[in-house]
Amino acid sequence: MLTALLCCNAAIAKDLKVMVVKTTPELNSSDVEKKIKGNICFTPGVKRIVTNLDTKLVTITYDAEKTDSKTLLGAFKKIGFEAAVVSDKKAEKKTSDNVAC
Repeated sequence: MLTALLCCNAAIAKDLKVMVVKTTPELNSSDVEKKIKGNICFTPGVKRIVTNLDTKLVTITYDAEKTDSKTLLGAFKKIGFEAAVVSDKKAEKKTSDNVAC
């Protein structure tokens, strides 16, 4: 029973990181927002994407065991955006796997 409990705990503990980027062209409309969310969401390891039209920033929560910032920046490039990292750090609180991006 202890082994099963430890296995479950290991499956829950993920190396989640949060990366904030500023894009060029800027995040300035709901159409751009939809394009970013609709495409970056399919990058393996991405758990959540939050866009902010006021600050023009995109916040991505991702599983660092499945992807990294270089891959995510490449995903932006594939859809016609340059992305500059504002911050990339370990997530402060756990994000549930059932949160869809």
